Amino acid sequence: MVMRSAGLVLYRERDGRTEVLIGHMGGPLWANKDERAWSFPKGQYGDDETPRAAARREFEEELGIAPPDGGWRDLGEARQPNGKIVTLWAVAGDLDPELIEPGGFTMEWPPHSGRIQLYDEIDRVAWVDPAKARRLLVAGQVVFLDRLAALTGEAGTASAPDVPDTPGADSDSDGKGERDDEAGSGGPR
Repeated sequence: MVMRSAGLVLYRERDGRTEVLIGHMGGPLWANKDERAWSFPKGQYGDDETPRAAARREFEEELGIAPPDGGWRDLGEARQPNGKIVTLWAVAGDLDPELIEPGGFTMEWPPHSGRIQLYDEIDRVAWVDPAKARRLLVAGQVVFLDRLAALTGEAGTASAPDVPDTPGADSDSDGKGERDDEAGSGGPR
C-alpha cells in the first residue's frame, strides 16, 4: 500500500517578494539540525479521509490554528525518497508565528529506554523566502517551491485557477503516510 500525506503551503507577499511558512520538525532526532530539517505543515491520512480534509486537519493540528480562508491552489503530488506520495495545496495568507501552538507526539527516547516523552510536532515556524526554504526543507518537498513559483508568476508561467476550500471537494484517498524524511521524528506526517 502506498503511503500518503497531505498539507498546505501558506505563502504571502512582502515587499514584492514571496515568502512561505515552514516549520522545523520537533523531537530529538531534529533538535541539532537546521538544513533539511524543515517541512510544510502536512501529515498522513487514511482511507476514511480525503487529501484536502487531511491537509486542513494537519495544518490545524501542527500549528494550533485553522488555515486561513481563501482559494486553494493545487501544487500536485510528489513521490518522496521513501516512496510516500505527498499532495500539497498553496493558500495565500498571513499569520503571526507567535500565535502557533504546535500539536504533540510521543516517542520512546532515548531508544530502548522505556521512557515515553512528549515532543512538539513542529518546534518553531518561520516565514522565509524561497531561496532559504530551498536550503531548509527536506529534499523531497523542494519541488513544491518550484510549483508555487509557477503559480505566483515568479517563474513567468500562467497561474492555475483557485480551487474553493470546500470539505469533501475531492474524492481520492488511499493509504497512509508518515514523515517524508529518512529519519522521522516519531510523529506521523
